[in-house]
Amino acid sequence: MFSVPGVALLWIEPLTFPIALLCFAHAWAVPWIQARRGAQSVVALGSKRSAAVRDGATGPERVALGLLADLVGRDGIDCLKMTGFASYGGELGLWLVGEQGAFLVRDGVLGKRVFSWCVRVGDAGDLPAADRVAHLFLALREDEAGFATIANLNFSGAGWRVRQHLRAAQR
Repeated sequence: MFSVPGVALLWIEPLTFPIALLCFAHAWAVPWIQARRGAQSVVALGSKRSAAVRDGATGPERVALGLLADLVGRDGIDCLKMTGFASYGGELGLWLVGEQGAFLVRDGVLGKRVFSWCVRVGDAGDLPAADRVAHLFLALREDEAGFATIANLNFSGAGWRVRQHLRAAQR
């Protein structure tokens, strides 16, 4: 959006080139920062910020992983192992649910559009990481539109912007 003022400045007066460069830098930097924020807000199972890594693979965590595997089904287990996200194909698009939020991937006119939602399980306390994902997954499965209403939208934009801030396995 800030590219338009930069082009307008150059069209009106070419001597405004330094100001136009600032507009172009702003047009590049703001979406990059927002995409990074959106990618980091969704915590995947097994990532550095995951409660499963912090607490270790204790008995309750293993039981919770087994129950989560039952929830996502046979097809979702592979996605969960590879990316740390539980996948759910809903009416709004493909959801990838993590410990502290979810990505919504939708097909758009110019390619895939990614929405990053930040939401946490209230009063999680000693709840295993997989149980946190299961709670969010069940809430999403029960009321997809309500989930999107309650969660905080961190980022909405092109898929390639978010992809560059994810681990290789999650891309």
